[in-house]
Amino acid sequence: MSGEAALPSVQRWLHDALVFPRRVERGETGRLLVESGRLAGADGLAIYQRGYFLRIARCMREQFPALCHALGEALFDDFVADYIRERPPQSHTLYDLGRRFPGWLEDSRPDRERERERWIDFMVDLARFEREVFAMFDAPGHEGKPFADAATPDKRLRLQPCFALGAYRFPVAAYYHAVRLGQPAPLPPALPSFAALVRTDYVTRTIPLDEPHFLFLKAMADGGGVADGIAAAARHLAAAPDEVGRSWRATQRQRWLDWGFFVAGSARADEMDPALLLDE
Repeated sequence: MSGEAALPSVQRWLHDALVFPRRVERGETGRLLVESGRLAGADGLAIYQRGYFLRIARCMREQFPALCHALGEALFDDFVADYIRERPPQSHTLYDLGRRFPGWLEDSRPDRERERERWIDFMVDLARFEREVFAMFDAPGHEGKPFADAATPDKRLRLQPCFALGAYRFPVAAYYHAVRLGQPAPLPPALPSFAALVRTDYVTRTIPLDEPHFLFLKAMADGGGVADGIAAAARHLAAAPDEVGRSWRATQRQRWLDWGFFVAGSARADEMDPALLLDE
């Protein structure tokens, strides 16, 4: 086999040897890798295999620092090793490395066929939150462009592009920030929590929410407008939409504008004055 023809095959073999080290046969390693004066081919490969995993583990600890704190570094690294064996990286960039990690934790949980263990729920929720925080760093944002302000009509308010919502079974946002600040962070009790993540001026902020506010913003995140948010909150509270609307205008509206939640978009057709839709 010529060197030119063999190169792609050897490259594929080396990739698989790094990502799936258990599949490598020692005889094949000896055939493909040249020994040095002091190191056998298999021993040299082992150095690269170990280096590959250490690099992956370090990146994952940077992407999920609070989860690593909760599990302990050794156990966290064990989870990472299983994760990359079952779902090896699919992208050339390590930025995408942890994208499937929360889903993998949920899919591989050991209590799937028995009573669910609450600590696993916490770990999965914490991983979900941390992935959202990490993704905000490079997500398309609205920096350098005007945001909505007090004069923007409700019918034109839209959530800005660098915005995310989460509903969790534990107060994972509070736990995450305690870890990041070096504060005591005992494992919290099960308690539903809601949070918004928003990036303005390249700074990501976590905004705790109550459930009605979460439902309001979720209706908008799902493609609705302020009127849809008011209706969603009103249904949850068993309150009149007019009452919720007055509360929105008196309290949350300006606060969310100040935090950079909204940009000014075009009013949807179903929100416009019918007279404006008539042919001239």
